[in-house]
Amino acid sequence: MDIPQQITPQIKHKSLPRKILFWRIALITLGAVLMAVALELFLVPNNILDGGITGISIILAHLTGWRLGFIIFILNIPFIYLGYKQIGKTFAFTTFYGIFILSIASIFLHDAIVVTDDLLLDTVFGGIVLGIGVGIVIRYGGSLDGTEVLSILLSNKLPFSVGEVIMFFNFFIFATAGFIFSWERAMYSIITYFVAFKVIDIVIEGLDESKSAWIISEHADEIGNAILARLGRGVTYLKGEGAYTGDDKKVIFCVITRLEEAKLKSIIEELDDSAFLAVSNIAEVRGGRFRKKHIH
Repeated sequence: MDIPQQITPQIKHKSLPRKILFWRIALITLGAVLMAVALELFLVPNNILDGGITGISIILAHLTGWRLGFIIFILNIPFIYLGYKQIGKTFAFTTFYGIFILSIASIFLHDAIVVTDDLLLDTVFGGIVLGIGVGIVIRYGGSLDGTEVLSILLSNKLPFSVGEVIMFFNFFIFATAGFIFSWERAMYSIITYFVAFKVIDIVIEGLDESKSAWIISEHADEIGNAILARLGRGVTYLKGEGAYTGDDKKVIFCVITRLEEAKLKSIIEELDDSAFLAVSNIAEVRGGRFRKKHIH
């Protein structure tokens, strides 16, 4: 007796419109060039490191005299392959393209004029430009450092998060920099890393990041109407039940911006100062009627 085989439905993946694809490639190019500017004009001339594969590349370039862009490209090839096998070809392609542009731009800018000899300015502005560049590339689906790919894969097999794995790698990179360059340069490198880390968050999430709000109140209808009228935000009513009392509860859910949080709190305090309110950050919002806008 033949056992019928399960037929897997064929899913047709829609290709991105050319306009969107063009802008994605253009922005990844911009991000990679900005990272090269940060490295060659601010950080490398002063022996200040970034973390990850780029940090290792800076150390090797210093020891061997080879061009930084060439070493960055060679060291990242194995991780691009891992990204292709484990994460997907789109991610691998955008990562390969970004690292290729970074390498070429780094080689081109190698003999560029150093902007300033002030170590603190180099550290801070290098971190800012680096964070903007890396943040743009990550926001549009790529990566400029193979450490992130390796960390994602290791986090699935080890009891550590991606961030913890990256920090583990960077600890040894900055410690090595202390022996090769100086402990002062290693400390400046750590400052650059944290500046870039915060700027990456801002670029990815935006200064006006979204927040979700959950409100439980006996005056849910009044609060919901006030949010609609005074904030111009849509609300969703959910049915809830108190675990302790067993009473039915009406729960309000809405999405606001960071700038609207204070106004939301004032509305709730005005209508029901005993209402329960929980606010949390949201990485991304799509669809529906949500639009970011300024409060007047």
